[in-house]
This record gives sequence, structure tokens and C-alpha cells, in this order.
Amino acid sequence: MQQTLLLQTPSTQTATGKGISGFTLKYLALIFMVLDHIHYFFGFTGKIPLLFSQLGRLAAPLFLFCVIEGFTHTHDRKKYFLRIYLISVLMGAIQFSFYNIGYVLVRPDGFFPQNQMLASFSILLVVLQGFDWCAQKKWGRGLAAILIPTLLPFVVSVLMAAFPGPVFGFSLNLLAFTVLPVHSFIMDGGTATLLFGVILYLFRKNRMRQAAAFVITCVLWDILRLRLMAPELALADFFTAAYEWMEVFAVMPMLCYNGTKGRGSKRLFYWFYPVHIYVLYALSCLLYQLL
Repeated sequence: MQQTLLLQTPSTQTATGKGISGFTLKYLALIFMVLDHIHYFFGFTGKIPLLFSQLGRLAAPLFLFCVIEGFTHTHDRKKYFLRIYLISVLMGAIQFSFYNIGYVLVRPDGFFPQNQMLASFSILLVVLQGFDWCAQKKWGRGLAAILIPTLLPFVVSVLMAAFPGPVFGFSLNLLAFTVLPVHSFIMDGGTATLLFGVILYLFRKNRMRQAAAFVITCVLWDILRLRLMAPELALADFFTAAYEWMEVFAVMPMLCYNGTKGRGSKRLFYWFYPVHIYVLYALSCLLYQLL
């Protein structure tokens, strides 16, 4: 049976039995993700330690690293993309319903899940394919694949300004959350995932340079973002309210990657993400009613 996701070794490294396999990286990311989402969904109780979410900062970069390895070495990029994309469309439709018609499903405190990491990955995969086409001197399709997803937020903004009617706005938002995801609309990953993913991909042939580029990009991105959004933050806030920078620690397991696929069920990672999100959300709604 053909395996779609092949976590093989970059050209500058040799696969060995030492270190961490691709599936082990994914399982680590899964654990960190669950801890993060426990804090995300049950933080209202005041009983979940902040450490859960701080450790959770490692989840997205590790999954991102694995997605890039998978994209690089899969035998069927179209199938690989479609598996991620179709689930992201389903989750995008649910996300859109919360915003527009799902008010009865929103928790009494106004909270509802805004998890769309698979949509972020879908956008990234299109852009990475564009880089590959450009490397093959297929400039037309390559530049289109890079520029269209990247510039789509500006196009959507112009269209909304030009056609302010509610029907057109509703339709455009529906497209932006489902079949034509817009990275600036995504709360979970979004523009940052696109940027970090491109950096990891461009430096993928040298693991040390890849890790260094990722750390530098993360730090610069977080400094810029926080200076724009919350210039009043003090140094101590970077360990409490503004701990996004802790994602840089994901480079440690990345550097332990041994270039092997390992053993595991690839379908688990595709479906665990949406299922655990909606199960945790349902449980949080139930607990909220009981407290």
C-alpha cells in the first residue's frame, strides 16, 4: 500500500537509527497541542496552569516542520494537499457558522473555537509548490501559486470596499473561510505560519541553518507584532501574557530529527485535530453550564 507521507532525509543528511523519527515528532506535537487546547478551552475555570499553553507553543512549529518534510518527500503531492485541504474546508465551514449562524452553539461567555491550522497549511502548500515550479523555471504557474495566496487578503479587502452589500460580503466571507482561505482571516496560524513555513522550506537542506533562520524569524516577528499591537508590554509580560516567542524551543526536537519516517498511523493526525477540538469545546460548554 502506497504511503502518502514519506518523511525521508534531506539531501545533506544521512538517515540513522539515532534521534527522533518523523512520527515521534508528530506524537510530541500532538501532546503539546492537547495541553495547549486544554488551557484554551478550560482556561475560564482558573484551574489550568499557564504552563500548558506555554508548552503548547511547540506544537504548531513541530507540525509545520513535519508538513514541510511530508511535502518535500511525498510521492503524490496532490493527494497530500487534498487530505489537508478538504478537512480545512470542513472546519472553515464550521468556523464560519459560529460567526454567522451558529450563535446557539456559542458558549454563554461568547467563546467559540477558532482553530484553522489546516487552512494555514493548505495555503502554505500552494505557495511551496509555487517555489518548486519556479525552481523548474515554470515561472508563470510558479509566480501565480506564490503571489495569489499571499496577496489574496488585499484582493478581498478591495472587493469588500467596492461591493459593500451584505449578500456579497456574506458570500465572500464564506469563500474566505472555506474553499479559498485567506491567511489574514485565520486566527490559528495564518500569516505567521505562511512566513515560518517558507523559511523552514528554503533552509531545509541544512538543519542547523534551518533552525537558526526559524528562531531569528520568530523573534523578529514577535517583536514587530507586539510593538504594533501592545507597545506598553514590560519584559515580565513575555513570560505571562506574551509567551508566543516560546515556540523557538521547538528547534530542539527538530534538530533531533533523524530523517526516518518511523511507525504510526498517518490518518490519526489528519482526523485527531478536528475531532479533539470539537470534543473539548463540547465538554467546555457542559462544564461552563455546571459551574
